[in-house]
Amino acid sequence: MKNTLIVLIGPTGVGKTELSLSIAEHFHTCIVSSDSRQLYADLKIGTAAPTPNQLARVPHHFVGTLKLTDYYSAAQYEAEAMLKLEELFRKKKIVVLTGGSMMYVDAICKGIDDIPTVDKETRELMLRRYEEDGLEKLCAELKILDPEYYKIVDLKNPKRVIHALEICYMTGKTYTSFRTQTQKERPFRIIKIGLTREREELYERINQRVDEMMKDGLLEEAKSVYPYRHLNSLNTVGYKEMFMYLDGEWTLDFAIEKIKQNSRIYSRKQMTWFKRDQDIQWFHPNQTEEIMNYLNNQLS
Repeated sequence: MKNTLIVLIGPTGVGKTELSLSIAEHFHTCIVSSDSRQLYADLKIGTAAPTPNQLARVPHHFVGTLKLTDYYSAAQYEAEAMLKLEELFRKKKIVVLTGGSMMYVDAICKGIDDIPTVDKETRELMLRRYEEDGLEKLCAELKILDPEYYKIVDLKNPKRVIHALEICYMTGKTYTSFRTQTQKERPFRIIKIGLTREREELYERINQRVDEMMKDGLLEEAKSVYPYRHLNSLNTVGYKEMFMYLDGEWTLDFAIEKIKQNSRIYSRKQMTWFKRDQDIQWFHPNQTEEIMNYLNNQLS
């Protein structure tokens, strides 16, 4: 049997974690995380990272390996995860990849463009520019330096805008010039399973999950990382809203409702991204037997 990567994806709160554990246990294998925030050791509650019990059930990779101050990119993830998969496939024929970070999933399944790594000086310069001048001014600069990318980028996403400008300033070329979007060949087979629920059902699960995070200590976790709030690792739903409460800008109840709302918005963005991929076979998370039968048929 050819080495196979089972990719389990779906929106936040849909139920990927439990099913990924069941699939990994069924095939006696491990899980590679494709969640860009579960990488950070100090963000356990707000990222719904695997619990100690779940980590004991199945070995996980790329969970809790970074400090908040560590710089990390999708390109680094691609390089490191591909090396890890090469190592794992020497021992196992099947590995499970799961997570909701769309770019990280694509980094493994399709590969991402070979964009230069931004040096420390440029990164710090652009962070200062963002803090001093604001996003609107940086967007105006991007419109001049790379009008093609300006037309398609999410102008409300500071990470995307800043990264494009970093490349422009560091290389003297447009960010667009590096975006070839050529799919890379992978030395393993990929089977993609997508999990989906009716919108009302998913939203109710998201709301309940946020309430559980609050009970589990999300506010305390946000307080512990508050001194690092300017870092990109904390430009994340759950923490941003708690910081607004800690700043005295919002009430706690309002901050919690905004976490729920922004999580629902993010789930829609995820589904829009995933729905473009015709290779995904979609199931309801409760269809465990059908999913296992599908995987067994694909692998036979």
